[in-house]
Amino acid sequence: MNIWMLISIALKALLRNKLRSALTALGMIIGVGAVVAMSAIGAGAKAQVEKTFEAMGSNMLIVRSGSSSKGGMRGGAGSQPTITWEDVAAIQEIDEVVASAPLLQTSVQVSAFGQNWSTSLQGTTPDFATVRNWPCTAGRWFDDNDNATKAKVAVIGKSVVTNLFGEDATEEDILGQTLRAGQIPFEIIGIAKSRGQSGPGFDQDDVVLIPVNTYRAKISGGLAQYMQGTLYVSASSRETTAAAESAISELLRTRHRIGHNDEDDFMVRNMSDMMAAQEESANTITALLAGIALVSMVVGGIGIMNIMLVSVTERTREIGLRMAIGAKPRHILLQFLIESIVLAMVGGFLGVATGIGVATYMGSSQGWAISISPDTILYAVGSSALVGTLFGLWPAYRASHLDPIQALRFE
Repeated sequence: MNIWMLISIALKALLRNKLRSALTALGMIIGVGAVVAMSAIGAGAKAQVEKTFEAMGSNMLIVRSGSSSKGGMRGGAGSQPTITWEDVAAIQEIDEVVASAPLLQTSVQVSAFGQNWSTSLQGTTPDFATVRNWPCTAGRWFDDNDNATKAKVAVIGKSVVTNLFGEDATEEDILGQTLRAGQIPFEIIGIAKSRGQSGPGFDQDDVVLIPVNTYRAKISGGLAQYMQGTLYVSASSRETTAAAESAISELLRTRHRIGHNDEDDFMVRNMSDMMAAQEESANTITALLAGIALVSMVVGGIGIMNIMLVSVTERTREIGLRMAIGAKPRHILLQFLIESIVLAMVGGFLGVATGIGVATYMGSSQGWAISISPDTILYAVGSSALVGTLFGLWPAYRASHLDPIQALRFE
C-alpha cells in the first residue's frame, strides 16, 4: 500500500464527516492564524523601530548638558548649560567621530505666500545632513560658507511646504522664495526629505533649518561660550559607537575638570543601545504573543486527538476487516496518522490565510506596520504538521494494535 493511496483513503474518511472535520480543523485554524498574525505584527513593530532609529542617523550619539540642582529643585537634562562651543570643536577631533552637528531650536511663526504657520526653527551646521542622514529632495543644504557668512538661507520640511505653499506647489514655486521667521527674511534654498513621525509622535517634517551662526546672530545669541542645545555626533561605524561614547565622556570629564568620584555634568546617549533595547522589547512581546497563540495550537491538537479516538471507535469493524484481508499494523497506524496530519495541515493552510488576512486588516485599519516573512509561514505550517503528528500518534497506535477478531465482533 503506497503513501498516495493512504492519503486518498484519509481524505475520503475525513470528507465523510465534513462538519466534524471542519470543526476539528477550526482549532488549528485559530491557532495557526494567531501565530501568523502576531508574528507579522511583531516583526512589523521591530522593522518600524529599526526604520525610526535609522532615520535618526546611523551610529549616532546625542550629547547634552547635565541637569541642574538648586535649593532642592532639580531640573531635567540640559537645564544647566555645561557644554561649550570649544567642547563641540574638541569632540569633532576624536578619531572615532566622523561628523558632529549642534542643534539650537525655538518655536517661531513663519510666513510666506500670504500664509503663516507656527513651526520649529532650528540652527545647525552643514554636517547635520550627514549625522542625521537627511538629504534634500530639492535644492541644497546650506554649506560652510553660508554658515561662516551668517547667510539668511533656510531648508524647510515637507509639513512647512504643505502649510505655506499647499500640497500642489512645485519645486520651482518654492525654491528661491522668501520665508519670514518673525520679521527676519530667509531665502528657501532646499526642501528636506520627508521623515514622517518620530517614535514619540513628533512631526519631523515640521521644521525650518538655518545655519547655526545665523541662528546665534539673528535669532538667539544664547549663552555666549555655552551651547544651549543638543550635539549630534556620528561615529565612524556601528562597531566604534561604544568607543566614541567612551572617548567623548573621557574628553568632557577632562575638559570640565570633573573629579574621579564626581558625577558627570553632561549626558551622552548611545542610539545603538536604545535601538537594541527597543528591539529586545519588540522581540519579547512578539515571543509572548506567539507563545499565547501556540497554546491555541495545542488546544487544536487535543481536539484532533479526541476526534481521531472517536473515529477509531466508530471504524473498529473496518479496521478488523482490513487486518483480516492482509493489512499490517503499520498500514493501519500510517493510515490514521496521515488522517491526523492531513486534518492538521488543512487547518494550518487555512490558518495561514486567516492570519495574513487579519494582519493585513489590522495594519490598514490601525496604521500598524506588518511584516509577513516566508519563514513565518513555513514555521506555522510545519508546526501544524508537527501537532498533527504528535496528537495523532496515540489514536493511530490504538487502531494498529486492535485485535482483528475482537474488532470484527465489535458492534
